[in-house]
Parts: sequence; structure tokens; C-alpha cells
Amino acid sequence: MKTKYFAQLVALSALWGASFLFIRMASPVFGPNVLALLRVGMATATLALLMRAMRQPWAWQHWRTLAIIGALSVAAPFLLFAWAGLQLPAGYSALLNSTAVIFGMFASARMGEDTITMRKVLGCVCGFAGVAFIVSLGPVRLSASVVLAVGACVLASACYGFSAPITKQAVGRMQPLQIAAGIHALSLLMLLPGAAYSLPQAQFTLQALMAVAVMGIVTSGLAYWAHLRILRHVTPVAAMSPIFMVPVFGVLWGRLFLGEALGSGLLIGGALVLLASALITGFNPLQRWLDLIDAKP
Repeated sequence: MKTKYFAQLVALSALWGASFLFIRMASPVFGPNVLALLRVGMATATLALLMRAMRQPWAWQHWRTLAIIGALSVAAPFLLFAWAGLQLPAGYSALLNSTAVIFGMFASARMGEDTITMRKVLGCVCGFAGVAFIVSLGPVRLSASVVLAVGACVLASACYGFSAPITKQAVGRMQPLQIAAGIHALSLLMLLPGAAYSLPQAQFTLQALMAVAVMGIVTSGLAYWAHLRILRHVTPVAAMSPIFMVPVFGVLWGRLFLGEALGSGLLIGGALVLLASALITGFNPLQRWLDLIDAKP
């Protein structure tokens, strides 16, 4: 993987790491159904404006593919994580979200978009160990609602993983902006019935509206478009590597903006996460210098 793509993936991790904090802030106010709809709605509006500005046509001839990708990578996970945010701390959700790489690795291998190697498996192990150190999980009182919330996070992560190879194939037939706009628009229709049912119970506060605006415009709309552009140049599993770095930034943003305490395992966990990303993506910042040394005069 080229350095510029790795750097872009790290930047996406910083954005997505903030999403779990915003979900934790907004879900109790709006409710999961309304939050998911507002997030997708703002993303759709943002991407539609970009489509118009760049004069790109909508790819409705591929609506079936867009609907599948939208359901797996937008509608279902946004709703599931919003629901889990009522029960689980942001760090727990971010940790569970990292399981998407495992699902994505096996799904990509099955569809011929990637191969499973010992290096990638070792990278996944290092990533899980790293996020466990970072989040510094404490005792959680088990209850039926907590178990269901954990299951929702894992199911959402599985959706992300299964969508990766399908999305990789789609970027070969459509422009990234067409895919991003199309899947969010179709996801908006999928989420509309549930949001309409829950709307009377929703509350609206300025803080929650600001949180969902950042999620919709930046971490969902613009970031998803950027992610699809990167996916054109890397494997599906490599494109999912930011998931391991998300908890790093989740902890950092929590410290900077919410005054949350830093876990003792942050440095060790951060090192393991970076190692995991390098193993999974194949990115080696020293490779260029090693190639120069080995080059014949």
C-alpha cells in the first residue's frame, strides 16, 4: 500500500473514532431510529449537492447492488450501533466494531477479492489485543439488554465486513461518488418507516443536532466518499484496516473534549494497533529506503 493511501486511512480513522462519542450523545435524545434517519438524511443531502456540483449522474441502473450495499454498510449498522449506544459505552462499541475486519477478510477471500494469509491473521490478533489494551475494559454488569447490545454491535460489524467485497466490485462499475450518494439515498428510504414510528418520542436539543450534523455530513457522507476512492486502489481488507485504529482516536477525542481518563494500556495498545494495520495492509514505511539500499548501482 502506498504511503498516501495509508495516511488517508489514518485520517478516516480519526473521523470515525469520533462517531461513537456522537452516537453516545445523540442516541438517548433522538432514539435510535430517528438518529439513524437524521444521520443518513444529512449524508444524502451532502452527497446529492456534490453530485450536482460535479455534474455526475445517479447510477439508478445499478439500484439492486446499491440497495444491498446500502443495507449492509449504512442502514443496518447505523441503526444497530445507535441502538447499542443506549446501553454500551462508546469504547465498548468501538472495540466490538473492530470484529468487522475478521468478517471482511473471510468474505473477501470467499469472493476472490483477497486471500487469507498467516500475516493477516496475526494482524487481526494484534489488532484485537491492541484495542483491548486501549479501551481498558472494566467489569460490566451483565444483563439481557447489555447482551443484546453486544450482539447488535457484532451484527453491525458483520454487515460492514460482508459489504466490503461487494463494494470493491461495485467501484469497478460506478464512480465512488455515485455509490456513496446512491446507497445513502436508498438507506434513507429503508429507515423512514421506523423513524416515522419513533418520531413522537424523539427530543431535539442543540447539542444532539450538532452531533448528528457532524456524523451525517462529515463522518458519513464525505468520509464514505473518501473511503470508496481509496478502495479503488487497495484490497477490501486493507480498506477496512482503519477499524483497528478507530478506538485509538476514540480514546483521544474523549480525553480532549470530554476529559475522560486515559487507560494505562494506551501506549501498548496503540503500538499493537499500528502493527496490526501494517500487517493487514502490507504497508511498510521503511520499504522505500530498503529498496534504495538494495538497488544496484
